[in-house]
Amino acid sequence: MKVIPTEIPDVLIIEPQVYGDDRGFFLESFNQKDFREKTGVNTTFVQDNHSMSLKNVLRGLHYQIPNPQGKLVRVVNGSVFDVAVDARKSSPTFGQWVGCVLSAENKRIFWVPEGFAHGFLVLSDRAEFLYKTTNYYYPKYEKTILWNDADLGIDWPLETPPILSPKDQAGQPFKSVEVFP
Repeated sequence: MKVIPTEIPDVLIIEPQVYGDDRGFFLESFNQKDFREKTGVNTTFVQDNHSMSLKNVLRGLHYQIPNPQGKLVRVVNGSVFDVAVDARKSSPTFGQWVGCVLSAENKRIFWVPEGFAHGFLVLSDRAEFLYKTTNYYYPKYEKTILWNDADLGIDWPLETPPILSPKDQAGQPFKSVEVFP
Protein backbone atom coordinates (compact mmCIF):
# COMPACT_ATOMS: atom_id res chain seq x y z
CA MET A 1 0.00 0.00 0.00
CA LYS A 2 1.04 3.57 -0.63
CA VAL A 3 0.49 6.21 2.06
CA ILE A 4 -0.10 9.78 0.85
CA PRO A 5 0.18 12.60 3.39
CA THR A 6 -2.36 15.42 3.35
CA GLU A 7 -2.15 19.07 4.39
CA ILE A 8 -3.04 17.89 7.91
CA PRO A 9 -0.25 15.44 8.83
CA ASP A 10 -2.43 13.09 10.93
CA VAL A 11 -4.96 12.56 8.11
CA LEU A 12 -3.77 10.11 5.47
CA ILE A 13 -4.85 8.85 2.05
CA ILE A 14 -4.02 5.20 1.47
CA GLU A 15 -3.82 3.60 -1.96
CA PRO A 16 -3.94 -0.19 -1.71
CA GLN A 17 -2.06 -2.41 -4.10
CA VAL A 18 -4.61 -3.56 -6.69
CA TYR A 19 -4.06 -6.76 -8.65
CA GLY A 20 -6.22 -6.88 -11.76
CA ASP A 21 -6.66 -8.78 -14.97
CA ASP A 22 -9.43 -9.45 -17.49
CA ARG A 23 -11.41 -11.33 -14.79
CA GLY A 24 -11.55 -8.42 -12.32
CA PHE A 25 -9.36 -7.33 -9.41
CA PHE A 26 -8.21 -8.18 -5.90
CA LEU A 27 -7.02 -5.83 -3.18
CA GLU A 28 -6.30 -6.15 0.50
CA SER A 29 -8.45 -3.42 2.07
CA PHE A 30 -6.93 -3.77 5.54
CA ASN A 31 -3.93 -5.50 7.07
CA GLN A 32 -3.19 -4.55 10.70
CA LYS A 33 0.57 -5.15 10.42
CA ASP A 34 1.00 -3.18 7.17
CA PHE A 35 -1.27 -0.38 8.41
CA ARG A 36 0.82 0.07 11.57
CA GLU A 37 4.16 -0.16 9.76
CA LYS A 38 3.32 2.18 6.89
CA THR A 39 1.18 4.78 8.68
CA GLY A 40 2.71 4.75 12.14
CA VAL A 41 -0.83 4.50 13.56
CA ASN A 42 -1.13 1.92 16.31
CA THR A 43 -4.84 1.44 16.91
CA THR A 44 -7.46 -1.26 17.17
CA PHE A 45 -10.68 -1.24 15.18
CA VAL A 46 -13.82 -2.40 17.01
CA GLN A 47 -16.67 -1.83 14.58
CA ASP A 48 -17.30 -1.97 10.81
CA ASN A 49 -20.09 0.08 9.24
CA HIS A 50 -21.67 0.11 5.77
CA SER A 51 -23.90 2.91 4.52
CA MET A 52 -25.59 3.71 1.23
CA SER A 53 -26.56 7.22 0.23
CA LEU A 54 -28.03 8.81 -2.87
CA LYS A 55 -26.58 11.62 -5.00
CA ASN A 56 -26.18 14.96 -3.23
CA VAL A 57 -26.69 13.53 0.27
CA LEU A 58 -24.32 15.23 2.68
CA ARG A 59 -23.64 13.48 5.99
CA GLY A 60 -21.72 15.27 8.70
CA LEU A 61 -19.79 16.77 10.20
CA HIS A 62 -19.87 14.20 13.04
CA TYR A 63 -17.65 13.23 15.98
CA GLN A 64 -18.02 11.94 19.55
CA ILE A 65 -16.96 13.46 22.89
CA PRO A 66 -16.21 11.42 24.95
CA ASN A 67 -15.41 8.12 23.22
CA PRO A 68 -13.84 9.59 20.05
CA GLN A 69 -13.70 7.45 16.95
CA GLY A 70 -10.90 7.15 14.44
CA LYS A 71 -12.30 6.09 11.06
CA LEU A 72 -10.76 4.20 8.17
CA VAL A 73 -13.15 4.91 5.29
CA ARG A 74 -13.57 3.77 1.70
CA VAL A 75 -16.16 3.65 -1.06
CA VAL A 76 -17.04 0.38 -2.82
CA ASN A 77 -19.75 1.72 -5.13
CA GLY A 78 -19.93 5.24 -6.57
CA SER A 79 -17.97 8.26 -5.34
CA VAL A 80 -17.96 10.77 -2.49
CA PHE A 81 -16.10 13.90 -1.45
CA ASP A 82 -14.85 13.02 2.04
CA VAL A 83 -13.83 15.62 4.64
CA ALA A 84 -11.96 15.61 7.96
CA VAL A 85 -11.96 18.69 10.25
CA ASP A 86 -9.38 19.02 13.03
CA ALA A 87 -11.33 19.54 16.28
CA ARG A 88 -8.28 19.28 18.61
CA LYS A 89 -7.77 22.66 20.28
CA SER A 90 -4.10 21.88 21.05
CA SER A 91 -3.32 21.03 17.41
CA PRO A 92 -1.50 23.46 15.10
CA THR A 93 -4.11 22.58 12.45
CA PHE A 94 -7.13 23.18 14.74
CA GLY A 95 -10.14 24.27 12.68
CA GLN A 96 -8.57 23.28 9.36
CA TRP A 97 -10.06 20.73 7.01
CA VAL A 98 -8.84 18.40 4.32
CA GLY A 99 -10.91 16.58 1.71
CA CYS A 100 -10.47 14.02 -1.04
CA VAL A 101 -12.55 12.06 -3.51
CA LEU A 102 -13.04 8.42 -2.60
CA SER A 103 -14.52 6.18 -5.27
CA ALA A 104 -14.97 2.60 -6.35
CA GLU A 105 -12.68 3.46 -9.25
CA ASN A 106 -9.74 5.00 -7.37
CA LYS A 107 -10.08 2.55 -4.43
CA ARG A 108 -8.51 5.10 -2.07
CA ILE A 109 -8.89 4.74 1.70
CA PHE A 110 -8.99 7.76 4.03
CA TRP A 111 -7.68 7.68 7.61
CA VAL A 112 -9.58 10.14 9.84
CA PRO A 113 -7.98 10.05 13.32
CA GLU A 114 -9.67 10.48 16.67
CA GLY A 115 -10.19 14.17 17.39
CA PHE A 116 -11.55 14.97 13.94
CA ALA A 117 -15.06 15.65 12.71
CA HIS A 118 -15.98 13.70 9.60
CA GLY A 119 -18.45 14.10 6.76
CA PHE A 120 -19.01 13.31 3.11
CA LEU A 121 -21.00 14.39 0.07
CA VAL A 122 -22.20 11.81 -2.47
CA LEU A 123 -21.08 12.73 -6.00
CA SER A 124 -22.45 9.72 -7.92
CA ASP A 125 -26.07 8.56 -8.32
CA ARG A 126 -25.52 6.44 -5.22
CA ALA A 127 -22.56 5.46 -3.11
CA GLU A 128 -21.79 2.66 -0.70
CA PHE A 129 -19.43 3.69 2.05
CA LEU A 130 -17.53 1.29 4.34
CA TYR A 131 -15.67 2.31 7.45
CA LYS A 132 -13.86 0.78 10.38
CA THR A 133 -13.98 2.63 13.71
CA THR A 134 -11.67 2.65 16.72
CA ASN A 135 -14.55 3.06 19.18
CA TYR A 136 -18.20 2.13 19.30
CA TYR A 137 -20.95 4.50 18.23
CA TYR A 138 -22.63 6.26 21.16
CA PRO A 139 -25.51 8.43 19.88
CA LYS A 140 -25.71 10.38 23.15
CA TYR A 141 -22.10 11.58 22.72
CA GLU A 142 -22.32 12.50 19.05
CA LYS A 143 -21.69 16.13 18.11
CA THR A 144 -22.56 17.71 14.77
CA ILE A 145 -20.83 20.74 13.27
CA LEU A 146 -22.78 22.76 10.72
CA TRP A 147 -21.71 21.45 7.31
CA ASN A 148 -21.49 24.93 5.76
CA ASP A 149 -19.94 26.78 8.71
CA ALA A 150 -18.37 29.95 7.29
CA ASP A 151 -15.44 29.80 9.74
CA LEU A 152 -14.42 26.40 8.35
CA GLY A 153 -15.01 27.34 4.71
CA ILE A 154 -15.24 23.78 3.40
CA ASP A 155 -15.29 23.84 -0.39
CA TRP A 156 -17.96 21.19 -0.97
CA PRO A 157 -18.31 20.40 -4.72
CA LEU A 158 -22.04 21.11 -4.74
CA GLU A 159 -24.16 21.52 -7.88
CA THR A 160 -27.39 22.08 -5.93
CA PRO A 161 -28.23 22.42 -2.22
CA PRO A 162 -27.41 19.15 -0.42
CA ILE A 163 -29.88 16.68 1.02
CA LEU A 164 -29.48 16.74 4.82
CA SER A 165 -30.90 14.80 7.74
CA PRO A 166 -32.66 16.81 10.48
CA LYS A 167 -29.62 16.16 12.71
CA ASP A 168 -27.25 17.64 10.11
CA GLN A 169 -29.56 20.59 9.45
CA ALA A 170 -29.35 21.36 13.18
CA GLY A 171 -25.52 21.24 13.28
CA GLN A 172 -23.81 23.86 15.43
CA PRO A 173 -21.23 26.47 14.34
CA PHE A 174 -17.66 25.33 14.89
CA LYS A 175 -16.86 28.13 17.34
CA SER A 176 -19.70 27.04 19.64
CA VAL A 177 -19.25 23.24 19.71
CA GLU A 178 -17.38 21.23 22.30
CA VAL A 179 -13.94 20.31 20.97
CA PHE A 180 -11.10 18.08 22.08
CA PRO A 181 -8.38 19.51 24.37
